[in-house]
Amino acid sequence: MKNITVTLADEIYRRARVKAAEMDTSVSALVKQFLSEFAAGESEFERLKKMERALRARIAAFRAADRWPRREVHETRR
Repeated sequence: MKNITVTLADEIYRRARVKAAEMDTSVSALVKQFLSEFAAGESEFERLKKMERALRARIAAFRAADRWPRREVHETRR
């Protein structure tokens, strides 16, 4: 287990201690809970990879023969 040092303004630390006491816990326990939940979340890269896999699964039946002819594509833009 690792220990970390966090520097806070006195007023922020005082308010955090009061809120923690109201919740019957400690500032350290709150920080530990926050960091555990934060680290458990998926990264932006993981989220995008999951979206890509879902999108690719939806277009699995793609065939080059299914594309529109060039003439039709340009007609729809007019």
